[in-house]
Amino acid sequence: MPHRPLPSEAPADTQLYSPRLRSAPTLVAMLVHVYTASGLIPISLATAFVAAGRLREAYLAMFVAVVIDATDGSLARWANVGLHAPWIDGRKLDDIVDYLNYTFLPILLVWHTAWLPQPVWLWCAIPLITSALAFVHDGAKESDRGFFRGFPSYWNIAVFYIDVVFRHAGPWVVLAIMLGLSSLSIAPIRFVYPNRPPCWKGFFLGGAAAWGAILLLMLAWYPQIPPWLTGLSLVYPILYALTSFWLDWKDRRSQDADPSI
Repeated sequence: MPHRPLPSEAPADTQLYSPRLRSAPTLVAMLVHVYTASGLIPISLATAFVAAGRLREAYLAMFVAVVIDATDGSLARWANVGLHAPWIDGRKLDDIVDYLNYTFLPILLVWHTAWLPQPVWLWCAIPLITSALAFVHDGAKESDRGFFRGFPSYWNIAVFYIDVVFRHAGPWVVLAIMLGLSSLSIAPIRFVYPNRPPCWKGFFLGGAAAWGAILLLMLAWYPQIPPWLTGLSLVYPILYALTSFWLDWKDRRSQDADPSI
């Protein structure tokens, strides 16, 4: 009769993955995944608001989804979800929710509001396709270096500023902006990963928090937003873009000088 090892004789990895020993960490890890997936709730609400023409409510719902996305990564690392709930691919789940919130929903808003020249369906398809290609690129996120590859599909932010600043200039201006950003989505340039910047964390994280507060204030006034507040809100994204270009150039230069980096 074959020998059956006693519990104390079981391999270390078997003990580690025992449901009984890891039930509490597994529950926490699964709750973090549910928290990530809960971003679909404000996304669903925003979709309904877009269909009803209630743009302020739609922007607010997208803002809530962004807050969830900005906080779930830290929770996932704290809960060690890859160890305690390995059957759920957290990155894939995050990408699905992100594509809907950062790309599909804002482009749907643009289509619904008819800010583009005809054929609207064609112009809307371009950012949907380029953003999808950007999401599935194997170098889309360089988390260890603190960069995104290409324009990181912040279409919710871009569409908000198109609404507030640029749509009054006409549909061809809106189209030019959207085509430019679509091109940047698949361009071999990098933008700083705001949650995990390579340096100056105080600037990127603190600036993003202050910028978020300004955006909420803008939504309180929407659609009659004071010009001074709109101008103030542009300071951080402009600095973010400029510092991203500079840090990207600096990082590439250091890699060229030392290929082992």
